[in-house]
Amino acid sequence: MRCPVFPTLSRWLTASLFLATSLTAQYQKPPQAIQDVLNAPSTPLVSVNPTHSHVMFLEFVRNPSIADLAKPMLRIAGLRIDPANSGPHLTSYATKAWLKRVDTGAQTNLATPAGARLSGLSWSPDGRYFAVLNHQETAVELWVGETATGKLKKIEKIAVNGSLGGGAQGASGASGPFDWMPDSRTLLVRTVPAGRGPLPAKPETPIGPAIEESVGRAGATRTYQDMLKNPYDEQLFEYFVQSQLVSVNVASGAVTPIGKPSPILSQDPSPDGQHLLVTTVHRPYSYVLPYNRFPRNVEVWSKTGQMEHTVAKLGLQDRIPIDGVATGPRNIGWQAVGNATLQWVEAMDGGNPKEKVPHRDRVLLLAAPFQGEAKELTKVEERIAGGLLWSSRGNQYIVGDYERDKKRLRTFLRNTDGSSKVIFERNIQDRYANPGAILSKVLPNGQRVLWESGGYWFLDGDGSTPNGDLPFLDRFDPVTGKKERLFHCDPEHYETVVALLSDDGSRFLTRRESPTEPPNFFIRDTQGNLKAFTDFPDPAPQLRGIKKQLVKYKRPDGVDLSFTLYLPPGYKEGTRLPTVVWAYPVEFNDASTAGQISGSTKRFTTISGYSHLFFLLQGYAILDGATIPIIGSPEEANNTYVEQLVASAKAAIDKGAEMGVTDPERVGVGGHSYGAFMTANLLAHSDLFRAGIARSGAYNRTLTPFGFQSERRTFWEAQDIYMRMSPFMHADKIKEPILLIHGEADNNQGTFPIQSERMYQAIRGNGGTVRYVTLPFESHGYSAKESVEHTLYEMISWFDRYVKNAPKKLSQAEE
Repeated sequence: MRCPVFPTLSRWLTASLFLATSLTAQYQKPPQAIQDVLNAPSTPLVSVNPTHSHVMFLEFVRNPSIADLAKPMLRIAGLRIDPANSGPHLTSYATKAWLKRVDTGAQTNLATPAGARLSGLSWSPDGRYFAVLNHQETAVELWVGETATGKLKKIEKIAVNGSLGGGAQGASGASGPFDWMPDSRTLLVRTVPAGRGPLPAKPETPIGPAIEESVGRAGATRTYQDMLKNPYDEQLFEYFVQSQLVSVNVASGAVTPIGKPSPILSQDPSPDGQHLLVTTVHRPYSYVLPYNRFPRNVEVWSKTGQMEHTVAKLGLQDRIPIDGVATGPRNIGWQAVGNATLQWVEAMDGGNPKEKVPHRDRVLLLAAPFQGEAKELTKVEERIAGGLLWSSRGNQYIVGDYERDKKRLRTFLRNTDGSSKVIFERNIQDRYANPGAILSKVLPNGQRVLWESGGYWFLDGDGSTPNGDLPFLDRFDPVTGKKERLFHCDPEHYETVVALLSDDGSRFLTRRESPTEPPNFFIRDTQGNLKAFTDFPDPAPQLRGIKKQLVKYKRPDGVDLSFTLYLPPGYKEGTRLPTVVWAYPVEFNDASTAGQISGSTKRFTTISGYSHLFFLLQGYAILDGATIPIIGSPEEANNTYVEQLVASAKAAIDKGAEMGVTDPERVGVGGHSYGAFMTANLLAHSDLFRAGIARSGAYNRTLTPFGFQSERRTFWEAQDIYMRMSPFMHADKIKEPILLIHGEADNNQGTFPIQSERMYQAIRGNGGTVRYVTLPFESHGYSAKESVEHTLYEMISWFDRYVKNAPKKLSQAEE
């Protein structure tokens, strides 16, 4: 029910139906102190060109207006399309950009077009050019710039088809609407066909029912959103996915069509530039699966658009086992070295992780002219993790495999002669044993390969320790397994390596900050020299009074836990404060990895978006990231979910109270997504908190019957677990006030808005205190400035009322 427009009746309804009302409200703003921080500038994003001569700085818009979100949107086949410009409905965009030379620090501001909304920055392989997309009202434009001068020009007479996403792609992939060709002078672009015509007219009356049918074969699938619903949706999907592939000469702006318009999902040039790997989508479509699981043809075209070879014809992927993979070729791409050799992965276990086989995956190669049978390069015992990273010489490659039960990740160095050795092996959740990421670089042909120098590799990692993260850069000898530390963050700062600036790793760009120093970029060398590259000021000096520290403690069963304690500006030691516990449960196989520390207290405190850290400006203490480990084997961890959840939460509150910071009578709990699920469960199964905030959650697990989070069992295999873990089934026990917030257009897997709608009705119907806020046009996370401000207003108001100013709890005798 919505209140009528008559003001007298509206006021009467609002007053008299306080316990169960539906109100049409206006957007509200949080306190001014929060608005001031919310509107402060953020640190620009950076990108270094492949020759490490220049750095691009991009100033992104933090929060667009609600008017941006309110534009027409098509929600079809797992896509969200802006029908006016054939681009993504909403994308992060920059309005300002500038270049800086690495050697001199000289800055060139880009003369961006009026009303620029830039995304998808991509450098040419030789670093001399860059391309960006400009999202305008009626078209997604392609602009090309010269690195040396910063001059930009628009490519005329084309409109980019960004329906499948508006960003650029990685060097070896083709997920975006354009790619650089190996010559660094030509772009390969998906465009809107010139003769596409108007949008298909929607039938005034249905042409018939929507029908789905299954004929006895199991096809378990997770719960997806924004699916096709009827034949008209199918027409819209085909209309927008149809693209004309073109080549663009960046110097002259000349545009040359390649082949005929096709329903293109991806395009990827071969290393020699003579062939194109093109994936197209075909019927029959599905009404329960997204477009990337529709039938596809993967073909090799000549650079002029002639079909040369069919790599695979893949059917509808509607029978993939939970946590499994599709059968047939997958991860199809080009080998990074050589002229034109295809590589792909095939499952050897039918794609089913429950099958017992000697090897789960193998890699095959097929060289131009793509005749004869593909040759097996290698096979691995477990599922391939990621892709292959080739050496620049093409005689070696790095491949990993992952065993899901033990969470074991192995990294192999293999030679094309068949020899192999394990380079790294660890539990993927063992942060302390993480050797770091193996760095790669872009070849002149645009392909990405292992970054090697003098036989050494480079490793860049978080450097997790029991005292927090200390990022590092190592030089690694793959022959001996020995590492040489080139850089290690000092204990008083948080400093990460952004990019190497020299082939031998002796110079590199870092991002450095501390609790009192705002993030800035520096150039370092292995001799210890440090040179400032930027000088961004403190955007919000009022936050410097915030104090934070890492706090360690134990659960009653001996499991190590931790949180970051935040204290508000002006805090007087010994004062007990209203406290917010904000958390997100994570499953672990064992207690040792569950107790490991992550993050750093040496970071510069910034607060943005709808962060719970804004409670600090209202006098709250925050136990941030309180660890809530759910420990056990993958098949059994959730058997004691509730017990472990409550024990972890109680341990956090007890520690805060023991430190003299937390007032145990005034503690609120909150979380987002799976953290919202946690929040509702804690209110249902404990009496630890005065109130809760649950954002974008799922509460009834029977609505996600084929597994959720790390739960592998289906509802029919573990009905009791699904029922016990669902706070919806225990709504009658939720007596503490709970605030539910959800985006009305949430497209996250499993967190349909109906989850919050029905949870609200369940708590309300059982006499609980509950408020449900639906944010128009918002998805799983909230973007619009108005939505962010209103979310903060709701959160602060809720906890001020039910936590900070809560009356003293009555004992059972007093009740």
